[in-house]
Amino acid sequence: MTNYNPFSLDGKTILVTGASSGIGRTTAIECSRLGAHLVITGRHAENLTQTYNLLDGKGHVQIVADLSCPADIERLVALSPVIDGFVNNAGQGDFRLIDYLKQDIINDVYQVNVFAPMKLVKQLLRKNKILSGGSIVFTSSISALLSAPALSVYTSSKAAITAYMRSCAVELGPRKIRANAVLPGTVETPFTSNTISEDDVAKDKELYALKRYGKPEDVAYGIIYMLSDAAAWITGTSLVIDGGRLLK
Repeated sequence: MTNYNPFSLDGKTILVTGASSGIGRTTAIECSRLGAHLVITGRHAENLTQTYNLLDGKGHVQIVADLSCPADIERLVALSPVIDGFVNNAGQGDFRLIDYLKQDIINDVYQVNVFAPMKLVKQLLRKNKILSGGSIVFTSSISALLSAPALSVYTSSKAAITAYMRSCAVELGPRKIRANAVLPGTVETPFTSNTISEDDVAKDKELYALKRYGKPEDVAYGIIYMLSDAAAWITGTSLVIDGGRLLK
């Protein structure tokens, strides 16, 4: 009984988008440590290779793909093996006031955050590449539930993918495929440190019950739970991972 672990991913094959850095990279690494075979994808070949080299075990696959390009989405599906789990983590943000929004900005954010995941799920299903008993996890954001200035496109895209997740849960339930989402608060990544001043960071952290931002591992562990057999009776759920930010 000492080896019993319902959270193990041993023998499972997991596809992770946005695996070049941040939450995606950490999720891929932690999945490999729990025994999974990884199919990782991202836009930047060099960064993706760095992730690949950090994975435990053997038999992993890396596929460079830009999810804003329909041809790359088709190629990713064609090259992907049959999978047990699918982590839709790739994302794009934009920070500007409503008065300054342009159609191309809206299109770019929605293509990566909403349309690409929808296309990937559809094509993977049509190619019978998600096994019965499989799990799909979408990385959303507490921004889907929390309004702030200059975030209208990003927040609405995350609300959209969260709603899409619930439809997936209903439609794919008869196939024994689960769909869930994780909704992180602010996570410490190079992107965060480069876009917010130190004073603003200190003030913002005070809004969190735990008085800190998350680490990529904090979110990755939630994703792993949703991928594992420990969550076999959980579908259509939005798991908030925010250090108590929504309590304020």
